Amino acid sequence: MSAANAAQVAYWNETAGRTWADLQDRIDRQIRPLGLAAMERLAPASGEQVLDVGCGCGDTSLELARRVGPGGGVLGLDISAPMLEVARGRAEAAGARNLAFDEADAQTAELPGGRDAVFSRFGVMFFADPAAAFANLRSALRPGGRLGFVCWRPLAENLWMRLPAETAAGLAPPAPPPEPGAPGPFAFADPDRVRRILAEAGFTGIDLAPHEEAIGGLDLEGTVAMSFRVGPLGAILRERPDLAPLLRERVREAVSPWLRGDAVYMPSATWLVSAQNPG
Repeated sequence: MSAANAAQVAYWNETAGRTWADLQDRIDRQIRPLGLAAMERLAPASGEQVLDVGCGCGDTSLELARRVGPGGGVLGLDISAPMLEVARGRAEAAGARNLAFDEADAQTAELPGGRDAVFSRFGVMFFADPAAAFANLRSALRPGGRLGFVCWRPLAENLWMRLPAETAAGLAPPAPPPEPGAPGPFAFADPDRVRRILAEAGFTGIDLAPHEEAIGGLDLEGTVAMSFRVGPLGAILRERPDLAPLLRERVREAVSPWLRGDAVYMPSATWLVSAQNPG
């Protein structure tokens, strides 16, 4: 595998990938609605061939395979071996014969051509050279082929990630802000930057639609446990695990007002992005 995204390859195989594989059901429950919103805009049709970039544990790949049907096909790409192991197991259990997976870096891999669509749910914000990556993805599309993905708007607008981290105020120094444009969850928060990258990669018809939706679906204790392992608070606790006992009740109190019945739902803010390969 190319070293172009070596840091991300290491991160998603040695740290985050194993965590996401362990928590697959709970993570999918939280972010599945956002992927479905982007998928509705992409509108994959029966018989189409689709590339799913950053497919992770395969949740979106399975849904895409269902939508394109037995006459179509889906290839899921990811750099995380632990997550792909889960994805392949899920596809086999579902009997999804029109679905395959490849451990590959979408920025540099030689991709199969003639695809009708490229899709991603939060899998395209981690490229070392995003313009080169999207140019490579465009090379996989037939003339007129479609691109659709969902990415996060700024952390400040995503209370479900921001609020748990704020409970550590005064106990741990705030994380330094990432370098502008550095790979990471919020690398595509700036819509103008996304438009520039896609235009530089040769896409046309670029459109970003703001999307707000309350996400969650876990009970109170499950929400607290999840925040301890993923997102900004998870990053703090990987550096300061000694804070966990102090923060558990703080996080519980912070998220309790967002209980709806037996589950916590908190605001999220994303961009639903679409574009086209002009040919």
